[in-house]
Amino acid sequence: MTHTLFAVGVDDLGRSLREGFFMFWETLWALILGFGLSGAVQAFASREEMQRLLGDHRPAALLRATGFGMVSSSCSYAATAMAKSLFQKGADFIAAMVFMFASTNLVIELGVVLLVLMGWQFAAAEFVGGPIMILLLVLVGGVVFRRDLVEGARQRLQRGVAGSGHDHLAMSGVTEERQHELERTPWRRKLTSKAAWADAASYTMADITMLRKELVIGYTVAGLLAVLVPMRAWNDVFLTGHGFWTSLENVVVGPFIAVISFVCSIGNVPMAAALWHGGISFGGVVAFVFADLITLPLLLIYRKYYGTKLTLRLFAVFYAVMAVAGLAVEGLFGLFGAIPATRHRQIVATHFEWNYTTFLNIAFLALFAVLYWLHRNRDRLGGGTGYAIDPVCGMQVEIAHAPAHATRDGRDYWFCSDRCCQRFTADVRR
Repeated sequence: MTHTLFAVGVDDLGRSLREGFFMFWETLWALILGFGLSGAVQAFASREEMQRLLGDHRPAALLRATGFGMVSSSCSYAATAMAKSLFQKGADFIAAMVFMFASTNLVIELGVVLLVLMGWQFAAAEFVGGPIMILLLVLVGGVVFRRDLVEGARQRLQRGVAGSGHDHLAMSGVTEERQHELERTPWRRKLTSKAAWADAASYTMADITMLRKELVIGYTVAGLLAVLVPMRAWNDVFLTGHGFWTSLENVVVGPFIAVISFVCSIGNVPMAAALWHGGISFGGVVAFVFADLITLPLLLIYRKYYGTKLTLRLFAVFYAVMAVAGLAVEGLFGLFGAIPATRHRQIVATHFEWNYTTFLNIAFLALFAVLYWLHRNRDRLGGGTGYAIDPVCGMQVEIAHAPAHATRDGRDYWFCSDRCCQRFTADVRR
């Protein structure tokens, strides 16, 4: 009896991992495309005007914040660190939060992965719900984020109380001087420069480095949910058949699952597909996808950046805005009959096929190989210098702005976070 139960468990685990892998395979080309485009934009687009252009939360500044976010990294951690930096250097707090929302919920790669894995309705919902969420954030944030709390948080950052362990520019290895050089270079020279493309490839690799854990968790958890959790279990969690009350309960539960799942950014799309397969409403899925900015690790980062009081207000406002945006999107799509009427029994085919996905994956894996080669040979091609490898986690760190530094046996080491430095020094003591 025990042997039979164990065998069933192992079989289910194997099917779960298989399901998760083929979710990844189905979206692989989209991930490479999205990360590649993001890296190119970050390397070629000018950033020197960002802080000056986001000094208030008037419509023009908010539109600029949204635009900057849309062409930035989709990584929730990178978006959080960039928003902190903008705010620290003088940007309006609400404008910085709008940048963060746009950076994680209005980016190309997220839309492409939603399209491939879940369908055009969910991709469209991202670009409809994102502006709704930003509008709600501006309306509510102007009242809730008190001036004294905001200015206290700015002073806290300027005193250097909080340091970022996920500085995207640092992890890319593209130095600030190199970034300014790129910004001053004419577009024609940028697009024909091997050094510029090597820097773009480095941004791409930095994005992937920051998201690798979230992606692995997202696809693994999605496979487990799709295989191991029966439909009746989801029906117990999500109300069904109660009209508006079903939609309301689902948009409240969706973000809560995001909070406790630790899955951020694109990594929550396969999990969203599993939740949709399990019975959550359309609005609940949308609210879940939007809630990548309130996972527990990010809440701890907000507390470190802005203090406990402002973090609690951020959490309450973000949660409410994401839930209401999900409900609004479901209502709008319902009016136009755009909510999907079917839930496929199988999220993806769990076997290899010679179809468009396979050919696209082969082509984009070749592109990825080129990007990786450019990244590895950046110095030889004339790209950015002035970075080191964190000996604990292996991330690239800009030496000039590394959050932590230590010396061992006469050799200097730079770290992406205080935690890595502490682990390194603890290992030395042992």
